[in-house]
Amino acid sequence: MILLPLALAALVQTGAQTGAPGATKPALPADPREARYQRCVTLAERDPGTAHAEAARWQLAGGGFFAQQCLGLAYATERNWVAAASAFEQAARAAETAHDVRAANYWAQAGNAQLAAGNAVKARAALDAALAAGELTGFARGEVQLDRARALVADGQMAAARVDLDAALTNVPGDPLAWLLSATLARRMNDLPRAQKDIAQALARSADDANVQLEAGNIAAAGGDEAGARKAWSEAARLAPADSPIRSLTAKALAQFQSR
Repeated sequence: MILLPLALAALVQTGAQTGAPGATKPALPADPREARYQRCVTLAERDPGTAHAEAARWQLAGGGFFAQQCLGLAYATERNWVAAASAFEQAARAAETAHDVRAANYWAQAGNAQLAAGNAVKARAALDAALAAGELTGFARGEVQLDRARALVADGQMAAARVDLDAALTNVPGDPLAWLLSATLARRMNDLPRAQKDIAQALARSADDANVQLEAGNIAAAGGDEAGARKAWSEAARLAPADSPIRSLTAKALAQFQSR
């Protein structure tokens, strides 16, 4: 029996999402605060500490949900996911009160931050709110469905996660992350034919992603394909940064072949 490494792409990941090429954002209503918001976002990316102060001043001056979202982005830059989620949730509630369609986007950001913080239950609640708003379509809706699938897996609800992933694949068919997560879930649910089909789609779109190669090795190993597992795990190790956990995972996985 070939032993599989613990997959980094086991559906509960942290950090930024992979975007589909050519995706466009939905049009949002004009607002006079947009220009200041764009400046605040740039500041949040470059100097999050200063952005905290700017967002606080702006909140007092009537920045509303724009200021709260900027604060959330500053916390996200610092990888302070709990604080980021709280700021995004406050932005979402303020937008809902103002009957602004941006509320759905803020709930989506809150859910993503909760996932990064490891709070699957809170993530699910925020993502449910994002989808229930009815404003998200196409790519944006698909990305939220991916996040909710991750939250469901973390909560042990595999069948429900499959429903969300299948829906996401219709909305973001070009996103390699969607195919990767779908393949991983299929393997974990012992649906090897589906896992093999979906990892092939992920490889076609992102063969230079170490996570994709890692899962390709896992699926090959699950099917008893030792040569395929060796090849994919070796490629994952080659592609992964030197400090990535993938290096140690694949080293342990490949070592089992040397002992035979």
